[in-house]
Amino acid sequence: MRIEVGYLHYLVAAAESGSFRRAAKILRVRQSSVSRGIRSLEDVLGVSLFERARTGVHLTNAGRRFVRDTLPAIEQLEAAGKAACAAGRGETGVVRIGILTSLASGFLRDVVQSYAARHPDISIDIHDGSRNAHIAAIRGRRLDIAFLTGTGTVSDCETSTLWEERVHVAVAKGHKLADRRMLDWADIRGERFIVSRIAPGPEVHDYIVRRAADYSSFPDVEVKDVGRETLMNLVGLGQGITLVSAAWAVVKLPGLVLRPLSAPDDVIPFSAVWSAQNDNPALRRFVSIAHVLAGRCRHGSSDWLASTVGFKQTDAEASVTAQRPDRSP
Repeated sequence: MRIEVGYLHYLVAAAESGSFRRAAKILRVRQSSVSRGIRSLEDVLGVSLFERARTGVHLTNAGRRFVRDTLPAIEQLEAAGKAACAAGRGETGVVRIGILTSLASGFLRDVVQSYAARHPDISIDIHDGSRNAHIAAIRGRRLDIAFLTGTGTVSDCETSTLWEERVHVAVAKGHKLADRRMLDWADIRGERFIVSRIAPGPEVHDYIVRRAADYSSFPDVEVKDVGRETLMNLVGLGQGITLVSAAWAVVKLPGLVLRPLSAPDDVIPFSAVWSAQNDNPALRRFVSIAHVLAGRCRHGSSDWLASTVGFKQTDAEASVTAQRPDRSP
């Protein structure tokens, strides 16, 4: 038995209006189409659905039973159609994000907050992990986008540098360097560093070794099997010092003090990485909002314009945007 879904709409409209003519007007089709559709339903089912009279039509007992049983299915189909359209427009769904830095403050937190406020029906799925794991997940479509340190290109992926963060030194409150407003590598190269074995610990380890080498020294670095929060608490307990991004500056942990490194080379760029083959509309909206907040709207493109994603640019923001060169891919 094959029933055309469109004919079910004719049936419901005729039942509610009591007339094939009025049903046709409501559905904006010809009256003959409604009549033929309902006749086809009756032929398939082998029963009469309506009693026809000059004054209109009325459901038979079989018709009332059929409408009662099919109405939930019709409503479910309509809801599914609306949901599919909304997902296609990027109004519902999920965007999966890989991160290395903290969400406590800074640009990345602002992007996530802005996106959530503008698209409350889209789920934001955050994943911690290493650089290599995030890139592999993007290529395998397990992540939609990742925010990584550096400005280099990633094969088979789109990249865009969006913001920078100054590196900070985390020390215990009673440490001899805690009273300094800013630090440089000459102040810390003799200190004992601790880093996590868990991402982004390996990147922090490599950064410490590389920057210490610039000052002709080899650092004392101990790797801990702990997460980032536990590591920071160990710093607060005086077990060593470590390096973090500026996003950690607002995090309040017992006995912990953060001091920025003064050298220009200790400012780290962060880039967004995503796959050009990813057709998730929610991702495209996320990329757009990230570029708008970074002041990197593409001129002549509707994708990354502030007005397209619901932003109103202030005069100050417009000035910053105009001064910042557009290196968008």
